[in-house]
Amino acid sequence: MEHLTAYDALLFPSDGRPPSIVQLMTSPMSIPIHHASYPSRMPHPEVHMDYIAEGLGPRAWKYQLVEALDGMNRKFANPYIVFYPTVSRDGMPFPVNKSIRDIQGRSFKEEVAWRGNIVVAKYRDNPFSSMIDASMADFPILKNYFLTHGSPR
Repeated sequence: MEHLTAYDALLFPSDGRPPSIVQLMTSPMSIPIHHASYPSRMPHPEVHMDYIAEGLGPRAWKYQLVEALDGMNRKFANPYIVFYPTVSRDGMPFPVNKSIRDIQGRSFKEEVAWRGNIVVAKYRDNPFSSMIDASMADFPILKNYFLTHGSPR
């Protein structure tokens, strides 16, 4: 059996419930990412994503690195990795994430709306080799990010 390691991550549920802490499971990777010579781990945010296609693993989601907020002249010591679903179970678009829509308020734009459940993890150095626990203390930074950034396409 593979050795699973869990890290605390923030979940922004699409149904409008408030963000909460969830366990983000990771497993050892057989193929290093970005030609890394250090051990890498595959996160499994799909466990927390409703309506995501089953059996595709990491091919059903993508990620966006958050290394700084707009206006910062230095990167975060411990940046964030935002996981978002891309392949739904039935081929339909994921529902607009109501939690993030509420954060964006009047600046919400349907065409770049975050969709589905969004999982945010925290890391040092490399996102796939040095994840660390996130906490609700990270929420204000992430709220600021989501306030000014739509979903990547």
